[in-house]
Amino acid sequence: MAAITTGSAVSFARPAKASSVSSVSFAGLRKDNVAFPLQPATQRFTVLRAAKQETVDQVCNIVKKQLVLAEGTEVTGSSKFTDLGADSLDTVEIVMGLEEAFDISVEESSAQSIATVEDAAELIDKLVAAK
Repeated sequence: MAAITTGSAVSFARPAKASSVSSVSFAGLRKDNVAFPLQPATQRFTVLRAAKQETVDQVCNIVKKQLVLAEGTEVTGSSKFTDLGADSLDTVEIVMGLEEAFDISVEESSAQSIATVEDAAELIDKLVAAK
């Protein structure tokens, strides 16, 4: 509680609660809190994937097998495990299958960052190269 003084009287008031905050932006402020006009974005960035195509293909096959997907179900590098119907247990089993197939060991923190086939393939290539 905060003390509020009025003349010689002191009263206590509860701090106000924020009713809802959807977002906060500091984009228009500098360190000295002076606003400046924002410049339009003129650059675009391209993310280069480092995974070998053969690794992506192997991961696709392992994912199809682990999830027992119907014949003809398309699995590509950009396929998300959740979109293919995988839950957290399925994802753990996929990672275990990848560890066995590629003779690698995936740390738990790295396994949690895998969301797509491409993510898995990149991690595999990195771990195989480090051996």
